Amino acid sequence: MADESKDTTHFGFRTVAKSEKADMVADVFHSVAAKYDLMNDLMSFGIHRVWKRYTIDCSGVRRGQRVLDLAGGTGDLTAKFSRLVGETGEVVLADINSSMLKMGREKLRNLGIVGNVNYVQANAEALPFPDDHFDCITISFGLRNVTEKEKALASMFRVLKPGGRLLVLEFSKPLLEPLSKAYDTYSFHILPRIGELVAKDADSYRYLAESIRMHPDQETLKGMMENVGFENTTYTNMTGGIVALHRGFKF
Repeated sequence: MADESKDTTHFGFRTVAKSEKADMVADVFHSVAAKYDLMNDLMSFGIHRVWKRYTIDCSGVRRGQRVLDLAGGTGDLTAKFSRLVGETGEVVLADINSSMLKMGREKLRNLGIVGNVNYVQANAEALPFPDDHFDCITISFGLRNVTEKEKALASMFRVLKPGGRLLVLEFSKPLLEPLSKAYDTYSFHILPRIGELVAKDADSYRYLAESIRMHPDQETLKGMMENVGFENTTYTNMTGGIVALHRGFKF
């Protein structure tokens, strides 16, 4: 972890003022929004779809429920949740980045998903929803970009109904050293090159690789969730720990 003071945090491997990080992250996602789905498929060799499908399977979402897809980006999870909750339910696709939200709205409307989905530009650290509002909250590959992660987790806990669950799908720490070394080589040498060729933006993809390395490991994130009140907190490693799905409940 980078050294952090009360007023500084990390942006990739750089130490920056906390007040500057949100705008710097915003610039990254404004830049990558148009190619985001294509890059996800290229970067993960399509495996991100398996990770997201597992997350949906673990959500327990049923008809008539209210779901928050936080940092929902281009709406992969929202599309699935929209079908699960049906006409009597609601899905809120929330993202801090207007470009990502715009891409998500266009994509879902092109898929014919209009009736039970609402779009909200929101900061995860200060969610603009009432207490005890959602049956399920997911944040998929978004938590590592948040400046104050504990504040965001506490905000999610507040807006979750008693009995509701949070699912955090995020890159994590590979379990085996050979896999970790291969993953580093891919992340820091191949990934920025793909970003340069496909999205014309090597720097943003270099930041994304760095942000993964700076994200808390599996046990640390589990502890952070428990510290803000989540119970029965568990995680499942996928693809050798490259990705982990954390689950926590509010009782």
